[in-house]
Amino acid sequence: MTGKGKRLKVKGEGGRGPLERDRRSALTPIPLPLPRRAGRGFTLLELMIVISVIIILALIVMPLYNRTVQAAKEAVLRENLQQMRKMIDQYAADKGKLPSGGQDLVTAGYLHSIPDDPMTETEGDDWNWVMGDDPNLGEGGQGLVNVCSSSGDNDTQGVSYNNCDKW
Repeated sequence: MTGKGKRLKVKGEGGRGPLERDRRSALTPIPLPLPRRAGRGFTLLELMIVISVIIILALIVMPLYNRTVQAAKEAVLRENLQQMRKMIDQYAADKGKLPSGGQDLVTAGYLHSIPDDPMTETEGDDWNWVMGDDPNLGEGGQGLVNVCSSSGDNDTQGVSYNNCDKW
């Protein structure tokens, strides 16, 4: 018999018996060792995947970018042509004769300078100046009647930039 107030210690009760250890290990995850790399960085496969994704995105975006750039150049061309044609008409109305060339518009103060042709991307007087009969100068008098781009390329609708009737 055991004495008063004394309890027998049963295996697995109280303390750190084998049952309690088993219960604890079943509830707590066992950390698995991760494979160690020799150095910190990316594997060749990871780099190739990232580069492939970047190339695919670039291939998707580039045609859109090129169309946007082309549309911007065409807008600048339209604006330049409209401004120069307006100044040719203004010169003819003020002076009573057509200008003899694009430089006349600059020297008379109608244009600050001759704008660059956005399609040829060359500076200065690289426009196709169209000469025609000047009714104010009499028979055989010639003057500047129109201007268009000197580029032989076509716009997005297939019309040549140097076609003065369409541009």
